[in-house]
Amino acid sequence: MRKFKLVSVTAARPALAALMLGAACLAGCGAQIDRHGHVFIDVDLNQVQPGMNKEQVQQLLGSPDTKSAISGDAYYYISSTQKTVAFLKPREIDRQVVAVYFDKNETVEQVAHYGLKDGIVFNYYKGETPARGKDLSFLEQIFGNLANRGMLKDQRKQGMDPTRPGGI
Repeated sequence: MRKFKLVSVTAARPALAALMLGAACLAGCGAQIDRHGHVFIDVDLNQVQPGMNKEQVQQLLGSPDTKSAISGDAYYYISSTQKTVAFLKPREIDRQVVAVYFDKNETVEQVAHYGLKDGIVFNYYKGETPARGKDLSFLEQIFGNLANRGMLKDQRKQGMDPTRPGGI
């Protein structure tokens, strides 16, 4: 039979402090799950049936996250789940979209369920407004304005006024 030697509390403090520090560091690297958007309840989703009107759908599912009026009315209920590990960029691990399509009489025609596998992952908000047209460098803008100014002078010499319709 082996005998174990008891270690004093004072001698074990550095090891205990190192163990606690290591545990705290590992806890900070744990994953964080964030859910955004609509909270789906299967019971409510199963109650939406063809023939129901818009008010009945809103009573069951609540206000839609977004609506569509292109080629018929539709309500969209969107839910997204993201996973963040430590300081890394969040990664979307699940997305659910429930689309409720209405016919001309504003009654439910179809209920569709979509997920990540049905579409592409895209950023809803990038923090920038896309500009249409060609992106010009600073020098292209300067020289482009000079060229336009020269064209206006040529038009004035020919008796055309660019500020009037038809140039006359």
